[in-house]
Amino acid sequence: MESKTARLTVLIDPVKKKALEDLCAAQDLTPSQVVRQLIRDYLEQHGVDYTSRPRVPTAAEKQR
Repeated sequence: MESKTARLTVLIDPVKKKALEDLCAAQDLTPSQVVRQLIRDYLEQHGVDYTSRPRVPTAAEKQR
């Protein structure tokens, strides 16, 4: 887990929030754990290396 944290505020429909909380509870996870995993997956999917420095590959790098 990361050594430092920052707060991210997300506005979500109350019905979806409740559904997320219920599903997370059923899987013995917290909503924060699920959101952090979604963020990691999204960054990986787009080739962003956040461990050393935040960076998105250029179009030319993507074509290599």
